Amino acid sequence: MVKKSLNKIYLTICYVFLYFPIIFMFVYSFNESKYTNKFTKLSLKWYMELFKDESVMTAFYQTLIISFIATIFALIIGTLGAWSIYKAFNPKLRSYFTDVTYIPLVLPDIVIAIGMIILYVFFNFEFGYFTIILSHVIFNVPYVVFAILPKLITFDKSLYDCAMDLGAKPFYIFRKVILPQLVPNMIVASLIALTMSLDDFTVSYFTSGGGVMTLSVKIYSMTKRGISPKINALSTLMFAIIILVSAITYIVKNKSPAK
Repeated sequence: MVKKSLNKIYLTICYVFLYFPIIFMFVYSFNESKYTNKFTKLSLKWYMELFKDESVMTAFYQTLIISFIATIFALIIGTLGAWSIYKAFNPKLRSYFTDVTYIPLVLPDIVIAIGMIILYVFFNFEFGYFTIILSHVIFNVPYVVFAILPKLITFDKSLYDCAMDLGAKPFYIFRKVILPQLVPNMIVASLIALTMSLDDFTVSYFTSGGGVMTLSVKIYSMTKRGISPKINALSTLMFAIIILVSAITYIVKNKSPAK
């Protein structure tokens, strides 16, 4: 009994330690005063100021455009990549490709960003929308692969074999038999990719170039001029969006096995 109580206390302390800064930011985003050392009264003043800021709104729209385009391409490439790994009948070959796909997930973001800069300079790419979208696609593909691959591994191979015996071609089988069963996992994969794109800072900062700015980069630039209450409002909105996307991902992921 005592041990269980200590475990609950320990977990409570951990969660307070993790979420107290976010709660503090959330509360002070509704503070009418521009000073964070005192709370005057509840107000939506800084949210109103935020939506009046054209530079923030521009960064918001650019972030949405980049995230949605990158998610679509990452979903297509990642789905085909997961299918290719699944179709690698040699277990050693499948294990090799799986391990290689894991590497971007464990590499520090700064390493990936520097590698991309070197690549773009080598091919003489102009930094802008193309480079930042390509970068988001590259680091999102592994997340898509590992969201879809478990479903393929548990897939009933007899369905594929039956379709082949009936004379169907591989692409037709993939489109009519395999793909419909991957839809729940593809939704989860797209939501994960979208969240990662919205959350990314390091890769976006190094590969965006002039004229293109995501929300995370915008927040970083705003902190250089001091901590404005608008940053609290903007960060709270980003946190709410990510929580919403994560909640949808969790619901879809837990409902998919029952279908």
